[in-house]
Amino acid sequence: MPQPAPTARSRLAGGLVAALCAAAPAWAQATSEAGDLLQRIDQLARDSARQATSPTARVEVEVGTLDPRLKLAPCRRIESYLPPGLPAWGRTRVGMRCVEGEKRWNVTLPVTVHVFIRALVLSSAGSAGQTLAAPQLTEAEVDLASGSSMPLLRPEALVGRVLARPLAAGSPVRASDLKARQWFAAGDNVRIVAVGPGWRIASEGQAITPGIEGQTARVRTDSGRLVQGRPVADRELEVML
Repeated sequence: MPQPAPTARSRLAGGLVAALCAAAPAWAQATSEAGDLLQRIDQLARDSARQATSPTARVEVEVGTLDPRLKLAPCRRIESYLPPGLPAWGRTRVGMRCVEGEKRWNVTLPVTVHVFIRALVLSSAGSAGQTLAAPQLTEAEVDLASGSSMPLLRPEALVGRVLARPLAAGSPVRASDLKARQWFAAGDNVRIVAVGPGWRIASEGQAITPGIEGQTARVRTDSGRLVQGRPVADRELEVML
């Protein structure tokens, strides 16, 4: 079996073997099984991270250790899996379960998945209330593990937006770093776009509540019916049907 390169994969190998040996001393000599499990966990974490972000992302995986108090029975075949609902990058967990052994078990192993992608970052520090301009943005490689959500990647999603909090130079900008936009005020005439599978219908109405980005707004149609939806653009409400 080829040896892992001396990178994050080596750190993963050492952490995994140490974790397995600490949890089940009988496996101390089972280096081939540990190496095979290492490769599967590594590939599983990489595939999940790239599927959630970008196929070209550079991914590094580091593994933690199992609780040393665990006493796992010897197992002839171990499956690795991703527990549902956990993030694909940053601090997360990978599951391991015994599917062929005298006593079945199921544990999760802490891992940290670093995902590096090209994104826009601030070329200089930004202050709360500052309006972003194109010269303040530059492209750099960022680690998604530094935050819980994807940074905004397109200049048009950033230029003209107002920072909700101060950011250091070199920081990517996420939606949570920006002040929500108000697309319309209560009383404004609003275009209502009803959207269904394969169709869109537009009508007009009057806003009952302000149209704040990320919040639900209510609009009264010309026929007097109240509808609610998502403000998506200047004086425009989207209603999903």
